[in-house]
Amino acid sequence: MSKKYLESGVDLEKGYEVVSRIKKHVSSTFNLGTMQNIGGFGGMFDLSKYQIKEPVLVSGTDGVGTKLLLAQEANIHSSIGIDLVAMCVNDIITVGATPLYFLDYIAIGKNDPDLIEEIIKGITIGCKLAGVALIGGETAEMPDVYIGNHYDLAGYTTGVVDKSKIIDSSNVMPGNILIGLPSSGLHSNGFSLVRKVFFKDNDYALDSYFEELGTTLIEELLKPTKIYVSGILELMDKIKIKSISHITGGGFIENIPRAIPKNLGVTIYKESYKLPPIFKIIQKLGEIHENEMYNIFNMGIGMIIIVEKEKVDKALKILETINLSPKVIGEVTKDIGVKII
Repeated sequence: MSKKYLESGVDLEKGYEVVSRIKKHVSSTFNLGTMQNIGGFGGMFDLSKYQIKEPVLVSGTDGVGTKLLLAQEANIHSSIGIDLVAMCVNDIITVGATPLYFLDYIAIGKNDPDLIEEIIKGITIGCKLAGVALIGGETAEMPDVYIGNHYDLAGYTTGVVDKSKIIDSSNVMPGNILIGLPSSGLHSNGFSLVRKVFFKDNDYALDSYFEELGTTLIEELLKPTKIYVSGILELMDKIKIKSISHITGGGFIENIPRAIPKNLGVTIYKESYKLPPIFKIIQKLGEIHENEMYNIFNMGIGMIIIVEKEKVDKALKILETINLSPKVIGEVTKDIGVKII
C-alpha cells in the first residue's frame, strides 16, 4: 500500500478489492466472442467467431445524466447500471447492429467497494439483457473532483451488422407506419427538469406516495430504462424494418426526424396509446405545454419502428409474442416535421 497516496485520498487497497469482487459479476456476461482478460490493460473480443461476410462495427457511448443524483440521494444504486447499458445498446440497435461488448467508466470521490459492486451488478444485469459481454472498464477515485461517495458513470458499446443489412432512413416513404414500443417510464432523460418540478419548485420528498402511480416517487423515477435489443433483433430476422428511432433526450420532436428522410414528416396520434401517469403529473405540476413535453420526454414510447403498411400486422404479432406491447402510433407523411394530433 502507498501511504502517501492514501494521505492524498486514494485507497489502492480498496481499488484492488473492487476488482476482486466484480470478477464473478463480469464473467456472467461473457458471450461467443469474449476473450477472458479481466484486469488487463485492454478488453479483447474475437469478431471472427460471428462469421459475418461484410462486418461493419457500430459504436455508441452515453451516460445517465442527472438521474444519478436521485440514485445517490436515495442511496439506491442497483438499477442505475441497467440505465447505463440501455442508453448505449438502444442507440446502436437502431441501425440493425447486434451489440457485442460493453465498457464502463466509474469516477467517484471515495472508493466504496460495496457501492461500486452494486453499480457493477446493475451493469451486468443490463449486459445480460442486451446479450453483450462486459469486457473492461475503469474505476477512478478522484477525491478532489467528486465529494465523498458522489460518482459519475459513462458507458461504451460496440456492435456489428452485416453491411447489406444496415437499417437507414433512405427507403422510408409516405404511408409507412410507425409502431411504438412502450417505455418503462422516464428512462434516463429530462431529469434536470424532473428534479426541478418535484423537488425545487414543489416540496415533494423522495418517498412521497402518488395514487396515480401506485408507488412512491423515487420508485417511479428510478425505474430502469427498458432494453429493446432482443426484441428488435428477433423482429429483424422475420421482416424488413425501414427505420428505427430511439426516443431519448429531445423526445419525439428531435428523434423521429433522425429516422426519416429530410423531406418527409410524421403524424403521431396521441390517443393511439395510453400516456403513463408520470408524464401527466410532470406536465401539470410544471405547467408545461404539451408540445414541449413531446420535445423533452419519451412520453411513454421508448422506441419507434417504421415498417411498410403491409408488414404491420405481422410485426405487431411478433412483437406481442415477445411481450413488447406494440402500438400503431402514426404514419409517415409528405408534410415535413412531427405533428401530434
